[in-house]
Amino acid sequence: MRTVELLPDGAAELAVRRAWRHLAAAGMPSQEAHTHPTNRPHLTLAAAGALPDAAREKVTEALAALPLGLCLDGLLRFAGRTHVLAWAVRPDPELLRLHEAVWRALAASPEAGGSGGTNPLHAPGRWVPHITLGRSRRPAWNRPDAELLPAGLREPVRGRLTAARSYDSATRTTEVLAP
Repeated sequence: MRTVELLPDGAAELAVRRAWRHLAAAGMPSQEAHTHPTNRPHLTLAAAGALPDAAREKVTEALAALPLGLCLDGLLRFAGRTHVLAWAVRPDPELLRLHEAVWRALAASPEAGGSGGTNPLHAPGRWVPHITLGRSRRPAWNRPDAELLPAGLREPVRGRLTAARSYDSATRTTEVLAP
């Protein structure tokens, strides 16, 4: 599986890492515990079976829209096989246009897996933009939202999405897509 991910600027990345440390210090699951060198705060735009050259070219063209504004505002909890605590990313029109362009580039490419190979949770209209704070096999964040973020990060955090990469889950490597 290959993802297309947006990366926050330095200040926003530090805020996310501060939230990771806060959760870890409170004994809760946190991305802080995920020590693989590729682990860093990111916003996943789409995932597909592959990222062939034709799709990569269209994705790279769409990524020329960077940098974009970023607003982290509120927490989300996703339940399923894996439970996820995430910081919601406010989806402004520019981000939604970029997301749709990347999705369409991947969904139109048979080599990427086409619409059958793209993750339907990332489809326009279904995609919930977020940055993951923690993952667990069981519900783990039973506290009020105000206790899950450190003081100073409970109001919206503004920054920029300044770069993009692709993550390959088979090789556990990343590739710079933009700037």
